[in-house]
Amino acid sequence: MTEARTAAATWPGIVPAGLVCAAAPAFFVAEIPWLGWVLLALGLGAAWVIERRRPSESRIVSGGEQRPPSLVRDLSLIAVGLLIVSIIPLAAELDNLAMLRFTLALGGAVAVPYVISRFVYRDRAISFPWRTHRRWGRLQWGWLVAVLVLGWLILPFYFITSGVYQNWPVVDTPDLIARLFVGVGAVGIWDELFFICTVFALLRRHFPNAIANLLQAVVFVSFLWELGYRGWGPLLTIPFALLQGYIFLRTHSLAYVVTVHLLFDAVVFAVLVHAHNPGLLPIFLV
Repeated sequence: MTEARTAAATWPGIVPAGLVCAAAPAFFVAEIPWLGWVLLALGLGAAWVIERRRPSESRIVSGGEQRPPSLVRDLSLIAVGLLIVSIIPLAAELDNLAMLRFTLALGGAVAVPYVISRFVYRDRAISFPWRTHRRWGRLQWGWLVAVLVLGWLILPFYFITSGVYQNWPVVDTPDLIARLFVGVGAVGIWDELFFICTVFALLRRHFPNAIANLLQAVVFVSFLWELGYRGWGPLLTIPFALLQGYIFLRTHSLAYVVTVHLLFDAVVFAVLVHAHNPGLLPIFLV
């Protein structure tokens, strides 16, 4: 599309995309399922109306003519993922049933949109670019160190002084500590697979990177809120979500954003153990 046509297609689409992404705070912050369903329906309906009114366009690519990406289809993939996640409570629990529930729901929220995109829509809109075959530079290695240092300075103060560490179960045995380690890491990896490689990637097909990043951050932060990052947690999770989107744009590397997230989560894990077992990990200032 020309630049003018791209702009004309972008701005009306913000309304349905905003409605679909607004379903996330309805599901995970307000915890009003029916409101989330209504917002998803309105968003998809608005996208359908916009596409019906938009002149039929196509672009020439190698191998032939290809139609521009469908906003309805891409928003439907995000909606499917949100609906799957919303069927389970996201309160952190470590028993076998809870971990199985998380595995099936979160796994399904990534797998089902991917399968629909590839085998039903046949557009391969979702991908997981693990490696870029480029070495990480000094800035990238430096950011990994900075994540650890900033996490060490900020996270204990946040979790302990706000009391939000109590949103996670007490971990006072080796078995529970091991389960917490696995759970925190697994959810961290899933965050990047869903929020960055699915939600962000789909939104980028229709909007400028900055708008797509803001919209994915709404979904990202809403999920983290129900997971337990409450109180003044959004002051941390909003910048983190936006930075992860920005880093992915710069690196195009799932491996790197996952590494950043896992380092952050390693500090989260250590802080939770420390908060529930004062003196066990005497490495923090709080």
